[in-house]
Amino acid sequence: MCGIAGVIWSALGESIGEEAFDRMTDALAHRGPDGRGTFFKQYADGSGAALGHRRLSIIDLVGGKQPMCNEDESVWVSFNGEIYNYQELRPALQSQGHQFRTSSDTETIVHLYEQYGLEFVRKLRGMFAIAIWDERLRRLILVRDRLGQKPLVYHCDANRLLFASEIKALLAIENVPREIREQGIDEYLTYGYIPHPRTIYHKIHKLPPAHMAVFERGQLSLHCYWNPALLPNESASLSDLQDQLRDVVTESVKLRMRSDVPLGAFLSGGIDSTVITGVMQSLAVTPTNTFTIGFPVDSFDESGFAQTAAGHLKTNHHLMEVETDSVSLLDKLAWLFDEPFADSSAIPTYYVAQLTRQHVKVALTGDGGDELFAGYDRYQTVDRLSMFDRLPCAVRRMMTGPLKHMLPDGPEASLRHRLRHRLEVLRQPLRQRYASWVSGFHGVHRDALYHKEMRESVDQFDTLDFIECILDSTEGLAHGVRAMRTDLHSYLPCDLLAKVDITSMANGIECRSPFLDHHVVECAGQFRFKDLSRRNSVKPVLANTFQSMIPREIRDRPKMGFRVPLDRWFSGDLQSYAYDTLLSHDAFCHRYFQPSAIDSLLDQHARGHAQHGDRIWSLLFLESWGRQQQQGSEVGSRSPCFSG
Repeated sequence: MCGIAGVIWSALGESIGEEAFDRMTDALAHRGPDGRGTFFKQYADGSGAALGHRRLSIIDLVGGKQPMCNEDESVWVSFNGEIYNYQELRPALQSQGHQFRTSSDTETIVHLYEQYGLEFVRKLRGMFAIAIWDERLRRLILVRDRLGQKPLVYHCDANRLLFASEIKALLAIENVPREIREQGIDEYLTYGYIPHPRTIYHKIHKLPPAHMAVFERGQLSLHCYWNPALLPNESASLSDLQDQLRDVVTESVKLRMRSDVPLGAFLSGGIDSTVITGVMQSLAVTPTNTFTIGFPVDSFDESGFAQTAAGHLKTNHHLMEVETDSVSLLDKLAWLFDEPFADSSAIPTYYVAQLTRQHVKVALTGDGGDELFAGYDRYQTVDRLSMFDRLPCAVRRMMTGPLKHMLPDGPEASLRHRLRHRLEVLRQPLRQRYASWVSGFHGVHRDALYHKEMRESVDQFDTLDFIECILDSTEGLAHGVRAMRTDLHSYLPCDLLAKVDITSMANGIECRSPFLDHHVVECAGQFRFKDLSRRNSVKPVLANTFQSMIPREIRDRPKMGFRVPLDRWFSGDLQSYAYDTLLSHDAFCHRYFQPSAIDSLLDQHARGHAQHGDRIWSLLFLESWGRQQQQGSEVGSRSPCFSG
């Protein structure tokens, strides 16, 4: 687990000095506090290559230093992540004549590339962002893991490519453009994140999950290397599929318990983390260290369930409580994420990583369980509405229109308003309905915020294209499965995994997610939706497969999620903070939003006419990020401006 950076330039491209490259690499020091390394070479024709690495040492603490090369130094690699099957890959490579000098997983990547070329990635099981410099071919290969657990961003201009684990490393180079995409603001309000392959900046991009990029002779090409159909297996028995699932999850956990440093597990008290902790505990010699976060607000506090699970599994459990003043973390999060990010659960995730780091250096998580095993209520809703969706749009509107108009509207939190909204959602095609479920700011709320010029600027784009393309690729599957696959390729990598990566790396923690092993994903994809989702049952496939590990009190409790009591915070102690920040005369967000619209939103929340806590947090995060971005542009670097 580390931070990587690099620059490749052709004979016609703009070179970079070693001092500037050191700034770029060291911008990632928080991701790799245990060491640094660089490879820097300028060739006779004027071309050159630079690879940088900041290390969080987990495997082969002494010999795993990067960048790492092959025997004749013609292939170099800088790598962030873990290859879990490196020990299984090693004997075959040795039998083919490859010489190993270390016991690290990194060196396996070098020899796999030598042996199999660009096909090497198909051999890997793990989470990774990999950069390989092939000196003989003057070729750079960038690869991101299948589910997008590890980030990789890049900027490509004429005959030069810069890449890094985080945007801040790219912006450490003064001539990298910083122009903000106005459409990116619209995407942020729609999704709560900026979907790949874009970022908030015009000239900086994310390498999508399961993609490889090749930069050669000044040209960049991308292709997807993993795109399984994940079709339900109608001929297999449920019992056989569950046996297969049990085996593959157990193997995945076992692989992720390989470490030369202490490890533990995040335990929320939900089914996913309980299953992973249970399997981990069954394989461990001593009690597993588990960690959870609590809130002083009962309706948001899962710590009691986590304690129940810990007692059942006999783990060594640790708890931290998050208070209202945790919003002081906002500026730090805005700096860490490098672009607007609306998921407020980044707060407890940051704190659970901080708590965990006091005891261990590696933590297993239950990430991916909801998207693979139908953990969100919207999957059932989408599936139940599939018959209604088969009706022509005009018929749907005719059936729902009169009912909608019969209901008088009311405050957003009222039953009347919610019913009207649901009827309106029924009238929409699937992509718009999906967006209405996952969006913090629906179209009407965004339009109300925007200045006239901003509205005209974003109206020329279709922000829902990202979701529509994913939904189109699932045509023919059950509607519930389509929604699950959409989350697997959007919400999971762009929100949940980005949040875990950034907050854990900021605290020197490596998070490993056994459900996201591609063998587990392909196994889970075989289950029929009718088995995955049943009334009054939470994730029945997972719960039944690992029944002995899940206490009865946890098995069928409603999903709570890792939520923050924002509505209460911004109605109480933090109300004046929100007003003062968002209505300041020099507020960054006023370049896009009307102050009067922000004032109206804050007033509705303060009076209890609507619950805008999530929207207020989104605006505050954008404001904090924007002010730091302005400061960074003025001084030519992105330096932290937070306190504490």
